[in-house]
Amino acid sequence: MSPRRPGRGPRAAAAPLPTVLGTLVTALVAAVIALAATLVTAGAAQATEYRYWSFWQQDKGGAWVYATQGPSVARPDDGDVEGFRFAVSADSRSAVRPRGAADFDTICADTPARGGSKRIAVVVDFGTPGDAPGGETPPKTRTACARVGSDATTADALAAVAKPLRYNSSALLCAISGYPKNGCGEPVSGKESKGEDSGGKDSGDEDSGGEVSAGERGSGTADGSGDGGGPSVGLLAGVGAIVALGAAAVWQARRRRG
Repeated sequence: MSPRRPGRGPRAAAAPLPTVLGTLVTALVAAVIALAATLVTAGAAQATEYRYWSFWQQDKGGAWVYATQGPSVARPDDGDVEGFRFAVSADSRSAVRPRGAADFDTICADTPARGGSKRIAVVVDFGTPGDAPGGETPPKTRTACARVGSDATTADALAAVAKPLRYNSSALLCAISGYPKNGCGEPVSGKESKGEDSGGKDSGDEDSGGEVSAGERGSGTADGSGDGGGPSVGLLAGVGAIVALGAAAVWQARRRRG
């Protein structure tokens, strides 16, 4: 009998290729199921919509732009136009602008300039019946010229022409001129409009892009979910897991067969 070579142990039997492939397929199916669950969960979180007042400011060209500050922080200049819109929407990308024509010269035509004060044109769009809380009917859109102190905020201007206002404990604007009577930024299960636009567009509206924000809420989406990147992260993680599992299985199969 020839002596056994040093440093060489008995060679392990290679696993049958069908077994390796079966393990790989099982792992891939599990990864795909996990990825699908991630996407469904992220999609469900993004579907939440809220009913609240959003705050807008008119730019020099007369277009409505989402206000990057809350009305109690923003300090408009004499001649500015500030707007509020009540609606149901999920975030800044689906929020809707105040409707109708609005310009400072028309709204403040009967309010002459006066030293030590400024004039702010205020537009209040109470929204559509489809966005109204149950049992309430939205008033017609209103415009008013607020004469306020030179250091006044948008909230001061709104209070001067559209009382009563209602805020919650977090300083979120809940009601203008008493509308709505109840509720404050509450989530709703989808849009409740029946035959009327209540979301991303209204009849005659441009595409909206303003932040769903009022009071002290400031920037960010209404549900705090950021820019909706969840599904992309889940997708990348899932693909990465599948690639890693596949590479590991192929390496193991080659190693055992070699």
